[in-house]
Amino acid sequence: MLIYTEITPNPHSLKFIVPPEYPLIERGTREVISIEEMKKAEEPLLRALGSVPGIKSLFFTRAFLTVTKEETESWHTLIPQVKEVLKLYLPQGPLSSTQEDLPSDPGEIERRIREVLDEYIRPGVAMDGGDVEFLSYADGVVRLRLRGSCSGCPSSIYTLKAGIETLLSRLIPEVQLVEAEAS
Repeated sequence: MLIYTEITPNPHSLKFIVPPEYPLIERGTREVISIEEMKKAEEPLLRALGSVPGIKSLFFTRAFLTVTKEETESWHTLIPQVKEVLKLYLPQGPLSSTQEDLPSDPGEIERRIREVLDEYIRPGVAMDGGDVEFLSYADGVVRLRLRGSCSGCPSSIYTLKAGIETLLSRLIPEVQLVEAEAS
């Protein structure tokens, strides 16, 4: 099984790209931000990754896993360990999704925001090992959560303001401000 890595703008996060025939998750995305959560998980893959010393958080999509490491750890020792865990557990099937279904009737502005996020923003952010989660829209303010390698990345404020806010406010005039909520 060929698993390769890609760097991200966050020096403490690395993407592990998996073969298409071994999706990591059923649908959507999933973020695990504590070792305790990994170690208590029912899924063997999460427990195994939680036992790798130096892993701080995990972000799953169907095609890749973003691993964020502790600052003191070295990728030189972590990469082979993560790849070995993935090779062992991916054939057992994907993780279940924890995402909730979208509300049945979002407002028009919210629908347009989600469309712009899905079509223009999320693909670019995914290339860097992260994701953008829509939280809410009210009174001209869009609230988002940056996930994966974007969470805690030195470039995240620039991504949020110069990238996401600029594009959303240009395409949807009702959007005046974009704010990020911590994971």
